[in-house]
Amino acid sequence: MSIEPGVMLTGMLVIGYLCQWLAWRVKLPAIVFLLLAGLLLGPVSGLLHPDKLLGPLLFPMVSLAVAVILFEGSLTLRFHELPGIGGAVRGLVSYGALLALLLLAAAAHVVAGAAWPIALLFGALTCVTGPTVIAPMLRTLRPNARIANTLRWEGIVIDPLGALFAVLIYEAVVSHQEGHTLGVFVATVGCGALVGALAALLLGFLLRRQLIPEYLQNYGVLAAVLLAFTGSNAIAHESGLLTVTIMGIALGNMRGVHIDDILDFKEHLTTLLVSLLFILLAARLPWPLPGHLLWEGLVIFLFAQFAVRPLTVVIASFGSALNWRERALIGWVAPRGIVAASVSALFALRLQALGVAGAEVLVPLVFILIIGTVVVQSATARPLAWWLKVAEPEPHGVLIFGADAVARGVGRALHDAGFRVVLADDDHDGIRRARMEGLNTFFGNPASPHAERHLDLAGIGRLLAMSTHRERNTLACVHYRPEFGREKVYRLRVLAPEESTGRVALADKLLAPPLFDDTMTHARFAELLARGWRIKSTRLSSTFDWSHFIGQYGSNSVLLFGVEERGTLRVASAKRELEPRPGWMVIVLVPPESAA
Repeated sequence: MSIEPGVMLTGMLVIGYLCQWLAWRVKLPAIVFLLLAGLLLGPVSGLLHPDKLLGPLLFPMVSLAVAVILFEGSLTLRFHELPGIGGAVRGLVSYGALLALLLLAAAAHVVAGAAWPIALLFGALTCVTGPTVIAPMLRTLRPNARIANTLRWEGIVIDPLGALFAVLIYEAVVSHQEGHTLGVFVATVGCGALVGALAALLLGFLLRRQLIPEYLQNYGVLAAVLLAFTGSNAIAHESGLLTVTIMGIALGNMRGVHIDDILDFKEHLTTLLVSLLFILLAARLPWPLPGHLLWEGLVIFLFAQFAVRPLTVVIASFGSALNWRERALIGWVAPRGIVAASVSALFALRLQALGVAGAEVLVPLVFILIIGTVVVQSATARPLAWWLKVAEPEPHGVLIFGADAVARGVGRALHDAGFRVVLADDDHDGIRRARMEGLNTFFGNPASPHAERHLDLAGIGRLLAMSTHRERNTLACVHYRPEFGREKVYRLRVLAPEESTGRVALADKLLAPPLFDDTMTHARFAELLARGWRIKSTRLSSTFDWSHFIGQYGSNSVLLFGVEERGTLRVASAKRELEPRPGWMVIVLVPPESAA
């Protein structure tokens, strides 16, 4: 069956979006659905033939897409964060990763009969996890904070480092295949590192001096990345991937260069590229797999799951503060992701073109390991966490969107009541003040792709959208309503009911219930605080109940929250009026004359 190229490309875009949407709904990594979609479109149904569809453009398109993916991943490696990630993470991303690389390479060589160069490349590609697969799994898994932080930081740090390992081994394989000497290999690596560093310095200079207008910065950075990639390849064959990796690491650690907007753009672009790339690459897989590759891949997956990962965790976490239960869960969870799939396919294309023996086994073995780790670990990690007693109980923490005086006051009161609170905002001054007050913070929009990777939601189960931006509050509510549930997402009005148009008011009511009483808006709350009102917490009893509290502090006091005896947080809302009972702790906004 022949389908026009335009129709096929459009269909791939739509299917890629549906895979991403489905992954968001079921809280699983999108890579699984993208790979399955590619298998169904390619080898199963025969509808998609990437080599026929793109012809000679296939390799350049894959190369450029992988270059952007590697650059985006490398931007997230911040050297100043490395000293604080803990001994277990440092072990996992250094000698633990090297041990996993060697063990996985040995498995590919012994089980699948891969030549050592291909086996070592397989080990380098599959010894890494990644934030794009770890973050969705952690949201379903909900382990304790130490496990969540260890897995999250491992994925963030090892993603670009793993790419660097893989690129270096690939350069060595290509140099050996083409008969190059060690000097040529060193020159290739040196050229990639030098061009990447120079490109980062030049781009950083232009950005720091604001010589690129803000509306052109994303375009300019993308053009610079692709120019550095192709230019480096022209100077020294196959050095481009190392160039963009070094370029991303250097730019991400450059002082005085604001890259948050660039990173957001690259994350959006990477989502698009990954969706198309994985469908294309999975569609190229032969099915059924030649020889015994399927069974050999399953054996390697079992070896990786039950031997390699537990052993590396035990060795890497020796002497750390993690107990055996926490190590056991970390030793079970290690899903592979974007770097392994995309880079392996590119390497396989190039190595097959060079005539490297056994290069055709690389992609099937990598894809089997990816699908196996993601599916098995997603299905079993949560029950295992409960059995090991390292899972968080029902999340009672609160994510607050906003960091001004109103949000900080509410966050501080909830924090003092024993709840985990995270304030998220892109207001630098507000976030700085919140940190000085001892509150957990996240600098950025909590509904952004950057937050998907870096915002730690362990123990968080509610959203209070309290920023001064009505539209962004709306976006946050839409984003977190499937995550937390419709009844656990609230917003603080920016406009009073009489100021809202009929359509806006109806949309807001359908979106999330408004916080506190019918008249409370952000501006009114801020005004009351400025006039001396204070947020007060009091434990009620049979001798001092809610009526006594109102009698002492005034009927104009505004009830904000109630905390039941068993620790459940109850949120006062215009849709849900609370009736505090003896034994509850009440958090109330009281007038100045009675706040003492």
